[in-house]
This record gives sequence, C-alpha cells and structure tokens, in this order.
Amino acid sequence: MAKGHRSQIKRERNAQKDTRPSAKLSYARVSVQKACFVLDAIRGKDVQTALAILAYNPRYASGVIEKLLKSAIANAENNNGMNTENLYIAECYANKGPTMKRVRPRAQGRAYRIEKRMSHITIVLDER
Repeated sequence: MAKGHRSQIKRERNAQKDTRPSAKLSYARVSVQKACFVLDAIRGKDVQTALAILAYNPRYASGVIEKLLKSAIANAENNNGMNTENLYIAECYANKGPTMKRVRPRAQGRAYRIEKRMSHITIVLDER
C-alpha cells in the first residue's frame, strides 16, 4: 500500500513524469522488425537529417515514421516552445502490438494461418 495522502502520491507521480516532447502511434500495420530497421537509421540524429533519411528510404515503415516524427516536432514547437533547429531524436522504439490472424487456403483442403502483425511506435525528442 502506498504511503501518504492521495494528493501527495499524485504529486510525486507527476514529478517523475517525462517532460520531453514525444509522439506515439498505436496499432501501426507494420511488424516490429520492419519498423526497427527504419528506427535504427534515425536514432540519435537531428530532426532535419532524420526527415531527409526517411524521405529517401524505400521501406513502407519510413512513410509512417516520417508522419509520426513530424507530429513529434509539432508537439515540441507548440506544447513545449522548443526550437526545431536544436531538436534531435533522443529515443525511438517499436513495441509489439496485437496480431490479426487470417487464414489462407492451401492444397487438399488445408488452411494455413497468416499473421498480420501490428506495432506501437514511439518517438521522443530532446533539445541539444
């Protein structure tokens, strides 16, 4: 059981909250492995370089992540009042989401399962 008054517990919990600007995309129709290929390419880079990398990356996930990065930049500008020239990608990761199970007909009346995987992608920015 937590010690202290309810308001004190809430105050302590909010003090530990991360104030860095971020954006999260839930239920993206791309697998974690495929998203991580793109995320590894932009991790630690400044935002302009990351946008350039994503614009010329041929993978499907790069278009989804580019849109998410632009959202994180807008959050940093409007909510935190940060300058876009000083921003860089502090964290970016993809977590496993639910899997849609589908059936593919095969020879001799058999059915093979197809798993359409989803992921939750998060981008956290910070100022240099």
